[in-house]
Amino acid sequence: MTDEIIHKTALHALHVELGARMVPFAGYDMPVQYPTGIMTEHNWTRENAGLFDVSHMGQVTLRGEDPAKALEALVPGDIQALKEGRTRYTMFTNAEGGILDDLMVTKIDQNTLFVVVNAACKAQDIALMVAGLQGVDIEVHETRALLALQGPKAKDVMARLAPGSQEMVFLSSKSLSVGGLKAFVTRSGYTGEDGWEISVAAEDAVPLARALLADLSVKPIGLGARDSLRLEAGLCLYGHDIDTTTSPIEADLKWTISKRRREDGGFPGAAIVQKHLAEGVSRLRVGIKPEGRAPAREHTAVFADEALTQKIGEVTSGGFGPTVNGPVAMGYVATAQSAVGTKIFLEVRGKALPASVAALPFTPHNYQR
Repeated sequence: MTDEIIHKTALHALHVELGARMVPFAGYDMPVQYPTGIMTEHNWTRENAGLFDVSHMGQVTLRGEDPAKALEALVPGDIQALKEGRTRYTMFTNAEGGILDDLMVTKIDQNTLFVVVNAACKAQDIALMVAGLQGVDIEVHETRALLALQGPKAKDVMARLAPGSQEMVFLSSKSLSVGGLKAFVTRSGYTGEDGWEISVAAEDAVPLARALLADLSVKPIGLGARDSLRLEAGLCLYGHDIDTTTSPIEADLKWTISKRRREDGGFPGAAIVQKHLAEGVSRLRVGIKPEGRAPAREHTAVFADEALTQKIGEVTSGGFGPTVNGPVAMGYVATAQSAVGTKIFLEVRGKALPASVAALPFTPHNYQR
């Protein structure tokens, strides 16, 4: 979190009022935690409802005769098969089959898509869409905020404030009134819990946040707990678990590519991705469970032997999992050592820390299907 501070979200003053510790992140001054601390915030979200400011993310509307078909020239996801009011996870790829960014795509109607991209990549993503989507009107929503309400009690909060939200299922979308404010809502999130992402005009962000926080089930949650929640849920963080050096197949994201897209290709790096599908890959993203209590951080080397002579990979995300009550990590290991239960060793402070390959997610997803 060392990026130069450039922007403040519409909720910045509220974060300060609530006692948040602010840090620079992806060009924004963002709350990393509130006074109760990351672990308390993490556990609150798992048990109640947490409110996250994700307004630093990029929000874009694509309009045209068939924007889904056009977008498929940039992503391996099956966007044309997406039904109206539904959302799909996919990624921008490059000519080498590497991942430029991951994104969420929602089909509003036959002529309209709503896209959410990562904050650190949004300038390059927008430039990519401008250059690659011929005949498509691209509207970047610079004056909209994005809030995420996550946790098992989020549905009860939304039922009170947003009539019609209870009919929604995971990865569905709808235009709703939330607390009397006009919003575009998707039932989705980045925690593994049930929840909603709520896009509103920037001037409505603070009133909406206050309406949500007025419910005793809801507390504000910072980036620190957002990271530990997504790690336990086995969800990738761009620039860490996936980047331009990893293909969707190495990243264990082949489930995002439908049979038609696998066969037909037509996206950047398709030939390499198809080769990976047909012949396999030399490394895979896996869950890693260190023994004991010491966490394994990003860039920790992974070895097949306790003598630390046979390096087979590296940790890409790691930390303490409050719900798991122990250290958890993700990373890449040689395919031969990628089976769940495989004994591995992590080099931590020059010593061999025993660990094993673990199934993802570390804690079950609680999406409303």
